[in-house]
Amino acid sequence: MAALRVVMLMVAVLLAGGAAAQAQAPVEFGRSRIEVVSAAGARRAMDVEMATTPDQLRQGLMYRRSLAADAGMLFDFGSDQPVSMWMKNTLIPLDMVFIAGDGRVVGITERAVPQSLAIISSPGPVRAVLEINGGAAARLGIHAGDHILNPIFRQ
Repeated sequence: MAALRVVMLMVAVLLAGGAAAQAQAPVEFGRSRIEVVSAAGARRAMDVEMATTPDQLRQGLMYRRSLAADAGMLFDFGSDQPVSMWMKNTLIPLDMVFIAGDGRVVGITERAVPQSLAIISSPGPVRAVLEINGGAAARLGIHAGDHILNPIFRQ
């Protein structure tokens, strides 16, 4: 019985924390242009939102109910490092494209499950993660070994 009370208390704390986060003013994001360059040399440009500040990195695409087909968010962690993310409070399926400091795509997690607490980790140190609609990496032909061009990457 005591264990059940502890679990119920933990759930209440988690729910209250989620409600508090939702009640906060939404974070504003800057925009930037990226270009995806395939190993074969094909190029595709996208305008993306940029997450660079701690508040932006924390919020990301949480609470959004949709994302335009050609939209995305580039999370810039400032330097190459192991990165772990989750889908808590994220309402839409996403592809996560893990990008090294030189702009090289080093891994892709496809169709991350909305609101999942499962930890999604980079396959090694990365400078950034590009989040796009679930299935968009395959639709756009983005693969490990491709390059992402943007001023944050050393080319």
